[in-house]
Amino acid sequence: MTRVRVESFTISLDGYGAGPRQNLEHPLGVGGEALHQWAVPTRTFQRRVLGGEDGTAGVDEDFAARGFRNLGAWILGRNMFGPIRGPWPDMNWQGWWGDDPPYHVPVFVLTHHARAPLQMKGGTTFHFVTGGIHAALDQARQAAQGLDVRIGGGVSTVQQYLRAGLIDELNIAISPVLLGGGERLFDGMDLPALGYECVQFVGTEKAAHVVLRASGKRQEAT
Repeated sequence: MTRVRVESFTISLDGYGAGPRQNLEHPLGVGGEALHQWAVPTRTFQRRVLGGEDGTAGVDEDFAARGFRNLGAWILGRNMFGPIRGPWPDMNWQGWWGDDPPYHVPVFVLTHHARAPLQMKGGTTFHFVTGGIHAALDQARQAAQGLDVRIGGGVSTVQQYLRAGLIDELNIAISPVLLGGGERLFDGMDLPALGYECVQFVGTEKAAHVVLRASGKRQEAT
């Protein structure tokens, strides 16, 4: 059965999932790259994202690795694909990750502006969905063929799927940094009313890893 998951989504101690003033030079906002100090050294990040040969083991690696297991598709907000806003000026931009993105499955990008699918190396194809979060999830479920769908972010995209009650499980990493501004992941949300409970909490030197799971007790959020 296909589950909808958020994995390794990192927030600061003051709750921000991205820093202020996101742009081409600062894709995660000013200071945002510091959020991922726990993930970058791990074996999963070094091998899958950077194309290296090795990395660290341990609890941080365990949580990084679980995010890629049993995945059949991803969903991303447009900012996670690139810094361009509004209509596509051209088709030259092909994502942050170069010719061989780390997804290796179909990826569905939420956007208001249509674009033809973009096939990349390694099995990644970006599909640009203009019909909203439900349309993207329907297409991702079909593409996943029984495997799970990962909501990759950014903050606004995760919030939309949370408020709609469509996420089965979230793995949040809390990084020991302060950003002071940007986008707060849980701003204005009543997670218990939305039906979520904490089922795991593990701390390391570089992050606190939290797993939230839908309990099936969704209430009317106020």
